Amino acid sequence: MLDVALDAHVSPETLRKIESGRVATPSFPTIAAIADVLGLSLDAVWAEISRPGPGAEPAVSGHRAREPLTA
Repeated sequence: MLDVALDAHVSPETLRKIESGRVATPSFPTIAAIADVLGLSLDAVWAEISRPGPGAEPAVSGHRAREPLTA
């Protein structure tokens, strides 16, 4: 963890806070730097954080779910 923090140019304490959820909304440059150090694309990070939790309905990007069409 120390190496990741130092390579991403963030303090180890900041990385611990992000990891534990005590920093709810880390800045984009911080997330981009950490992802780069870990060899992750930002697309992969986004896919991971936008997955619905257990029992949650999948989100429909930008639109409300429609009722099924009836004939």
